[in-house]
Amino acid sequence: MKKIDPTIIKETLYVLVCVVILSAVMQSVFLIIHKWDYTVLLGNLLTGFAVTLNFFLMGLGVQKSLGKEEKEAKKVIRLSQIYRYLLLIAVLVIGVVFSCFNNWTVFIPVIFPRIAIAIRPLFNKKSDKMQQTTTSTEAPLEQDNQDQQEDQE
Repeated sequence: MKKIDPTIIKETLYVLVCVVILSAVMQSVFLIIHKWDYTVLLGNLLTGFAVTLNFFLMGLGVQKSLGKEEKEAKKVIRLSQIYRYLLLIAVLVIGVVFSCFNNWTVFIPVIFPRIAIAIRPLFNKKSDKMQQTTTSTEAPLEQDNQDQQEDQE
């Protein structure tokens, strides 16, 4: 079995953190509107786990398709997508059929990874700006150091 690419682990952890944060917000909303009970938590846990697993499996599918010819890579990606959708559908059906899960909290977390992916560039831009700022402040310092060295010579 191939080793899991560190990028897949890093991005899955990012999605997991976002899912946990958004789940906490959703739990808070249910508390505020006085509709919270154990079914809210169970539904959230069920789907939160499923969507994070779905994202991880998507990464593994992409990793598996790398290095293959285009036609075979498309087949691997498509097959991965079908299995992941079937998994999500099964989880949603379980969440609706059993009364121990709140229906709203079964369906709402499905969009959490999309929100996480949508806000990801906001965090990347911050690190890019910090990197540019660091580089732009280092460049004059390096120039000053070169000027000082030339003056000493």
